Amino acid sequence: MAHEHHHHHEHEHVHVHEHHHEEEGARGRIVKIIAAAVLLAAAILIEKKTSWAAWQYLLLYLVPYLLVGWDTLKEAAEALAHGEALDENFLMSIATLGALAIGFLPEAETQFPEAVFVMLFFQLGELFEGIAEGRSRRSVAHLMDIRPDQANVERDGVLQSVPCESVAVGETVLVRPGERIPMDGIVLEGSSSLDTMALTGESVPREIAVGDEVLSGCVNLSGVLRIRTVKAFGESTASRILELVEHAAENKSRSEHFITRFARVYTPVVVGLAVLLALVPPLLGGVWATWIYRALMFLVVSCPCALVISVPLTFFGGIGGASRQGILVKGAAFLDTLSRVRSVVFDKTGTLTEGVFTVTAVHPEQLDERELLHLAAHVEQHSTHPIAAALLQAYPDEQDDCSVSGIREYAGKGLTAEVNGRTVAVGNEKLMEMVGAAWRPCTHTGTLVHVALDGVYAGHIVIADRIKEDAARAVAELHAAGVRQVMMLTGDRQPIAETVADTLRLDGFRAGLLPEDKVRCVEEWLTGGKLAFVGDGINDAPVLARADLGIAMGALGSDAAIEAADVVLMDDKPSKVALAIRIARRTLRIAQENMWFAVGIKLAVLVLAACGVATLWMAVFADVGVTVLAVLNAMRALR
Repeated sequence: MAHEHHHHHEHEHVHVHEHHHEEEGARGRIVKIIAAAVLLAAAILIEKKTSWAAWQYLLLYLVPYLLVGWDTLKEAAEALAHGEALDENFLMSIATLGALAIGFLPEAETQFPEAVFVMLFFQLGELFEGIAEGRSRRSVAHLMDIRPDQANVERDGVLQSVPCESVAVGETVLVRPGERIPMDGIVLEGSSSLDTMALTGESVPREIAVGDEVLSGCVNLSGVLRIRTVKAFGESTASRILELVEHAAENKSRSEHFITRFARVYTPVVVGLAVLLALVPPLLGGVWATWIYRALMFLVVSCPCALVISVPLTFFGGIGGASRQGILVKGAAFLDTLSRVRSVVFDKTGTLTEGVFTVTAVHPEQLDERELLHLAAHVEQHSTHPIAAALLQAYPDEQDDCSVSGIREYAGKGLTAEVNGRTVAVGNEKLMEMVGAAWRPCTHTGTLVHVALDGVYAGHIVIADRIKEDAARAVAELHAAGVRQVMMLTGDRQPIAETVADTLRLDGFRAGLLPEDKVRCVEEWLTGGKLAFVGDGINDAPVLARADLGIAMGALGSDAAIEAADVVLMDDKPSKVALAIRIARRTLRIAQENMWFAVGIKLAVLVLAACGVATLWMAVFADVGVTVLAVLNAMRALR
């Protein structure tokens, strides 16, 4: 336990630190870039006016170079030490060090400014990406809040609000309507209905009375409850689920950056060619100095400046464009994964369905529909129960002159009342049996509310979780976007799940699942292509963390889900998933155009350089030209 607790704190600390670090990071980077640019300009001026030895100029240029490139060099060295060398940092380091080294060859003029320029560009690109991700993170941060921090404990007959961690097992906690249950326990007094949607994904509220067990993270809907705690805060359900999230995230392989994937192939090729160029011709009788110079030139020219700034800019645009549509992507790597999604798995409650009860059908036996609803609404008018709320919403006009008296509540069964002198019973099957009415089952899925008039069955009302308006469109759009499988997971019962799956034309579903089961299902499906999971609720957090890409519904979602996800949809429209995929694909397409364009021009200059035709500045000019064009192209991603 102690160990786990420590782990959790460490996690929180890292998170806070990261956020702070990001703010500082962006500001620090801007300062560094400006300072380095000023120093570089000064160095160029001094070089124009003086005639020193090469090493003196080197010292002059090293100041801005190290200022802006130290981190890159450090990361390249660390990666080399771990034996995973060839990423973009290594590429930048080797090209710039090459540019610095050229100046010391007998026949060469110095290329120091070039080295500093390249590093400046690289840092600028990184800066843009950092800003986009930071913005997205900040928008995510304000969506947070699952486990309650405070609990109302009765100590020595006095109610005290204390931090949840300090509540011992066996103490009595008071939970008012609308509050979340802070830790697992047994009900000592009071009856209520609990919204367990966040934990189990079940859309029907759970009725509880004295003696029932309640789980942390559920929302108490109607009555005041006194609860005796049976588990410490850290071992309660909500805490355990948050832990599941952390472990799931560790299992998930972090998706790689687009540039990193490119550099993994590009770097070894370039470095290999440069080495060959330096060694082979001299061995065949060439002059060493000439070919080493050409090899170094080759290295410098091959450094893809245009890419280094345009690709991060493209992602900056993509992330920005998505956030305007209410889609928060937490980083460029996730945009990359998003573009390669092949299967999408939805959670049902609150994601494909509203997660709120509404009357979906009225089946009268002897009255008309309106009359049946009217009677039921009257009996339920003072109840705070979610089912009562659904009935009252369906029949809002309370202003008629019916006299309602003698309302009696039967826990776990329903209500009876006198309406205009007739006894009306509204409740479940148990209540019908109690008043002796012969109730009938129904083919519709949902919760049935039966109504009896003077002991005679009058019909029933079906209350269910409605499918979201754009859910069907969402599934169709995903199929149209080339997603191979659209599936659904739910904690709800099989028949309800089946109805939803048929209505929406899903490719498959699993029902009756607990949070752990959902993680297992997703792991089974993780095989082909990238898998995205879309959910809200605490119960989805472990799955969101485990899938290749977790997408959380922000407006209703619990903050555990938002924390665990890689993409957050600000409104609860499932059709936004298809839009997010489209934006990501467009962003990647632009990044790829830039890549081919930049590498194409590079190759042309490299061939010329290898033949000794191109000079370094011609190469730099080509690079700058390409960069400007690539940046203009990257701007398209913003739209």
